[in-house]
Amino acid sequence: MSFTREDITRIAEEQNVRFIRLQFTDLLGTIKNVEIPVSQLEKALDNKMMFDGSSIEGYVRIEESDMYLYPDLDTWVVFPWVTENRVARLICDIYMPDGTPFAGDPRGILKRCLKEAEELGYTAMNVGPEPEFFLFKTDEKGNPTTELNDQGGYFDLAPTDLGENCRREIVLTLEEMGFEIEASHHEVAPGQHEIDFKYADAIKAADQIQTFKLVVKTVARQHGLHASFMPKPLFGVNGSGMHCHQSLFQGDINAFYDESDRLGLSQTARYYMAGLLKHARACAAITNPAVNSYKRLVPGYEAPCYVAWSASNRSPMIRIPASRGLSTRVEVRNPDPAANPYLALAVMLKAGLSGIKEKLSLPAPTDRNIYVMTDEERSDEGIPSLPADLKEALEELLRDEVICDALGDHALAHFYELKEIEWDMYRTQVHQWERDQYLTLY
Repeated sequence: MSFTREDITRIAEEQNVRFIRLQFTDLLGTIKNVEIPVSQLEKALDNKMMFDGSSIEGYVRIEESDMYLYPDLDTWVVFPWVTENRVARLICDIYMPDGTPFAGDPRGILKRCLKEAEELGYTAMNVGPEPEFFLFKTDEKGNPTTELNDQGGYFDLAPTDLGENCRREIVLTLEEMGFEIEASHHEVAPGQHEIDFKYADAIKAADQIQTFKLVVKTVARQHGLHASFMPKPLFGVNGSGMHCHQSLFQGDINAFYDESDRLGLSQTARYYMAGLLKHARACAAITNPAVNSYKRLVPGYEAPCYVAWSASNRSPMIRIPASRGLSTRVEVRNPDPAANPYLALAVMLKAGLSGIKEKLSLPAPTDRNIYVMTDEERSDEGIPSLPADLKEALEELLRDEVICDALGDHALAHFYELKEIEWDMYRTQVHQWERDQYLTLY
């Protein structure tokens, strides 16, 4: 839905909105906001609200801290869970005092990559994300525990699925906020859930992922639960992914569809997939950005570990869903919900566009179960693995000029620095597994 200034001021008055959150996302994907009283709404709509960028992860140094919030009017929404002194939200782009876009704004980075696609003749990148999450019980103080809310499995229902009432309320809340929900269900692991919403253009899809996370966590808390988008919160069960279905359009035409092709895939789609595969190991630092992400990317838990594609097999990194025509798309299965959605979509788009520009040759599909193939068999078929840990992914990122260019110098330097710190903290920590293995052995 599109909104004008007049629409926003009228709705704010009609619905007794008292506060507005000017929301943006830091480099690590965390939602941030500056909350203003409704009396300052006109100033915000004039792009005159300033904040201290030096306090935000990955932004700027203290000596260059002044930054401006430019609200995107189409992101206006009134939060349905606040009934008195109502609160609304506008998602913002970040600008410098001289009126130029801030180079480290994740939303702006995605817009730059979309501009490149537009210059190549593609008017839209459509994305259908599938972020999964776990519901954990909280203790008497409201702090999260590792005790799951249920012991259900894939597509289970009550009384086995004890999270369905919470999930239903999440769906109703999202619908009130303009989401078109297609399905919701219990996932494979105990306590794990998925809610699928309709695809959108890349910017809106990334905005929706951030809004989705906020709603899920808010509603879960109202049910005395803690919702976690951690990629692998528990050993021995499936982790949470964020499969990203994506396609490029030229006006009303899906550039990925060719009815004359045996698989219904255009040459553009094949070039795009070849680009995704070529740059997959570097993209992993962005699509799987946490130390914990690589605990999910292991054989045996339905998460892809190998850089390959198939029209049906679910063990490769890329799958082609069965729908054709306008619904023709590629499903990239390795991203997880810890990713900054703006950066994740930006690097995947950039990788795909590089495949189109370079006319990269797509390897043959892998229709065997890769998990049961030997190392030698995978080597013979030219199937590399995704990085084994965050450190390896960061090293791959620095070696890949295309993906570095997608991020830009500012975001790349700050992201790498933050993730190096994260890796070093993990590397030097003594973990419970080590004590269990070695304390009495040595």
